[in-house]
Amino acid sequence: MIHQAASRMRCASVTDTCYQPTTPDQPRPCPAKEKELEGCDCDTSACAQACHRATPRDPTARAVVYQASNQRTTDSDSPDAQTPTKDKTKHLFYGYRSLPLELAEWQRRFHLVLLDHFQSANLHEELPGAALLRALSYFYPTLRVDAVAGDAGLGYTVVLHTIYRDLQARRVVDLRAHSTDQNRELWPIRGYDDQGRPVCAYGYPFTGNGFDRQRHCYKWFCAQTCRQPGVEPRVRLADATYPPQECPFLDQAFPFGQIRNVTDQFPDGSMRLVRDVPVGSPHWKTLYHRARNAVEARNATMERWDLKRLPVYGQERATALIFLADAWDTLTTLARLVREATAATGA
Repeated sequence: MIHQAASRMRCASVTDTCYQPTTPDQPRPCPAKEKELEGCDCDTSACAQACHRATPRDPTARAVVYQASNQRTTDSDSPDAQTPTKDKTKHLFYGYRSLPLELAEWQRRFHLVLLDHFQSANLHEELPGAALLRALSYFYPTLRVDAVAGDAGLGYTVVLHTIYRDLQARRVVDLRAHSTDQNRELWPIRGYDDQGRPVCAYGYPFTGNGFDRQRHCYKWFCAQTCRQPGVEPRVRLADATYPPQECPFLDQAFPFGQIRNVTDQFPDGSMRLVRDVPVGSPHWKTLYHRARNAVEARNATMERWDLKRLPVYGQERATALIFLADAWDTLTTLARLVREATAATGA
């Protein structure tokens, strides 16, 4: 959740250097002017210790453009090499970001904040997100996690690896796009499409056959769909004959066709699109929306308590306030559960 700082934004380009003293011999750089914006000359006494367009009471607050879509297109696994997809719904916020790690209990329909992190609004989420997940076993040693859901901001190797290896849980993290996903002719070569579904060498998609919890892998099989009438490949190769006749998995020795067990990564070493539940399937939507609803409910509580814009200055005070708010929200949930259990027992 984005929390607006108590200080009002005076410059969207403010950064650490704006809080450094300036002298004629060592003038302060202006990040706004580097972006060809108005900026500040910092040549007055008001700018001697810090730029007068900065916010000294919220020195770590930063501006961020939030858009409804969190899909990202990158040419590397580095979060710094990313370009958000185009979206008409964009809002400029100045402040901080809270990252709650929620427990979504679907049977009793409640949610709890297990751990929380608070940071500047422009910082990325994958490193603190992975740290929170790794800390679960320390703070909650008896907790057994079935699945971890999150948006595309967590779709990096460090988070996916932590979920799969450390928590032994299923990855239900939204997909992070890549420019190579648009090259459909590459799908049969690398062995999977833009949604992480395996594709055979002739361009036919595999069928999901469930998650093997003992081996901790998702099982796929081709079911020899190329022999079924009316079934078209996702990708049609220029030099191939359709329906294919030379595929070795059409032999009677393979009644289910080709079988693939996908573990932590694909055979090409990529983990970006590997998921333990087929993306877009009804089960995926159920798990993802449970977690999404839990987070949205927590954020709605923050807004109802007027914590969308923080009433205190500084990251330290804001961190303590948000942590206390999450603790109070958890206590009210526990009180409700006790009240409901007592009423059910009395009935």
